[in-house]
Formats: sequence, structure tokens, C-alpha cells
Amino acid sequence: MMKKTAALFVGIGLLALLFAGSAMAKQKVVVYTSLENEEIVDYLNFAKKELPDLDIQAIRLSTGELGARMMAEKDNPQADCIWGWAVTNMAGFVPKKMLKPYKPTGWDKIPAHFKDPKGYWTAMDLYAAAFVINTKVIKAKNLPMPKGWKDLLNPAYKGLLIMPNPASSGTGFLQVASLLEMFDKQYKNKPVAQNKAWGFLDKLDKNMGQYIKSGSKPAKLTAAGEYAIGCSFAFVYSSLKKKGFPVVMVLPEEGAGYELEANALLAGAKHEAAAKKFLNWAISKSAMQRYAKFKLGVTYPGIPGPKDLPALSSIKLAPMDFPWQSKNRPKILEVWQQHFLK
Repeated sequence: MMKKTAALFVGIGLLALLFAGSAMAKQKVVVYTSLENEEIVDYLNFAKKELPDLDIQAIRLSTGELGARMMAEKDNPQADCIWGWAVTNMAGFVPKKMLKPYKPTGWDKIPAHFKDPKGYWTAMDLYAAAFVINTKVIKAKNLPMPKGWKDLLNPAYKGLLIMPNPASSGTGFLQVASLLEMFDKQYKNKPVAQNKAWGFLDKLDKNMGQYIKSGSKPAKLTAAGEYAIGCSFAFVYSSLKKKGFPVVMVLPEEGAGYELEANALLAGAKHEAAAKKFLNWAISKSAMQRYAKFKLGVTYPGIPGPKDLPALSSIKLAPMDFPWQSKNRPKILEVWQQHFLK
């Protein structure tokens, strides 16, 4: 009896060791991201199959919140890498020495204009600004269908527009930045506060019902019938349309502002080896094909976007000057807040 009991304990002990070994085999990696929740769920389900040895702990923050969290944790980083964050935000953390250069496996396949030459960041996709319009509200109120930004100045839209706050939303920032560049060809040669586009935005403000923290919320609240037109981005339109909401999308005729979403390794990462494995996967062809279910365009060549969105090659994109935007980001936000958060 004693021998059997001893054998039983040995067996349980071996099983415990096996389970412990299995748990220990998974490497923890903490990832900060500003991707949309719907995307994160889809991508992580796929990533966990392709990276079975990683315990991926993703924390979703809005564009502005992510930067604030990083600054608060500057001396003791709680994340290991960034996944899908606006490059105009990301670039500002290079001179702060908060990012560590890393060129993931396959980095050479990504075109030069989609990555930092020293490897501080690598873009994975781009998203573009779009108007999401509720057709029921437009019809009920007998409103015209807008073609571009200038049409939104029509007094008929008073109180029926909603737009993201650029201080917290990457979508809001790219919309404002694109207007500063498109409406003032001398934007590089004058102080930000003297840009002609502020006059346009002041007029647009008269029709604005609300500025909101999230880039996707303007589209969602518009789809729910609370507004006629939400200044948002193309992917969220696609998601709402699939769910049966009465929405159509308009890409502004002046040019659709866009943003690159990028990945980076954090300086001081506590799980650097695991972070590098994740970043290798994050620009792989298989990961990019997954992103392409949602995004207008990905940075890996030859992968088409979603069937229910227009081909990237058919869209008139705004001439986005990312280095200028990143350098002048604090001033752009300061001037915006002076105008619209009184």
C-alpha cells in the first residue's frame, strides 16, 4: 500500500512538472496598441496560432492615451513593444530615446517609405479619412450628399457633424494635418498658427455637433442616427455596412488624409526576446494578409485590400508630409485647442 501511494505521489509530481514546463515554455510579451478592438481580436486569434510559444498580452489604448502612458512609464516601461500606432506619434519618441532600433525578419521586403531607415519603426498598414453618412438622416432632413470637406460648410448641416478630437485620436489628427497641407501650399514656410486652413476649420466648427475622443465613434454614432455625417475612417464604415446600418462612405474629393500604423521595440523592454519574435510576425506576409481584411492598404507589396472598399490605387490621397506633421504635432494640437476647446 505504501509503495502504491508513493508511486501515486510521484506520478502527480511528474504531471505537475510537465504542466509547469508547458506554462514556462510560453514567453510573455506585453504589447501596447491603438488598433481597433475588432481588429485586435481577429489578429490575436491568428497570432496565437502562429506564435504558440508566446503569451501575448495586448493592451488597447487610443492614440493619445498610448503616448501619455509611455511618457508616464518612461523610467520603468511596462510594455515591450508597440503594435499599430500612428507613425506621426511614434516618430516623436525616437529623439526621446524611448524606442530601440530593430529590423524584424523580412524588414528588407518593406518599401523604404514605410519604415525608419535605422529601424526605429516599421509601418504595417495605412488607414484613410472618410465621411460616413447616414442615408436615413440625410433623406429625412432633405440634406445634400457632400463630396468633400468644403461641402460640409453648408449651414444645412449645422449640429449634424461629428469629428474626432486630434489630441486624443490619430484619425482626428490626420484629418486636421491633411487640411493644413491641402488648404495652404505654403504650410512649410510659415508658423503653424498662420496656416490658412484654420479659417476653414473655424467655419466648419459652426456646423460641428461634437468633437469626440475616438476616431471610430463619429461613424458609430452617425450609424445610430445621432448625426448625419461622421468624419471617421474607411475601415469602420466597412464594419458598420456589414452589420446592416444605413451608411454610405464618401472619400473627400480634395484628397483623403491618411496615416501609417507602425510597430516598434521599446527601450528597456523586460521581455525583449519575446518582443522581437512578435515584431517579426507582425510584418510577416501572413500577418499582412490578415490586416488586409480590414485596411485600405498594407505595407507588404502585392497584397490587395478588402473587396468592399475601393482599391487603394483608385483613391485620391492627400499629400501627407509625415516628418513635418511629427515635428509640428505639439504646435498643431496647441493651436487646435486654442480655437476649439475654449
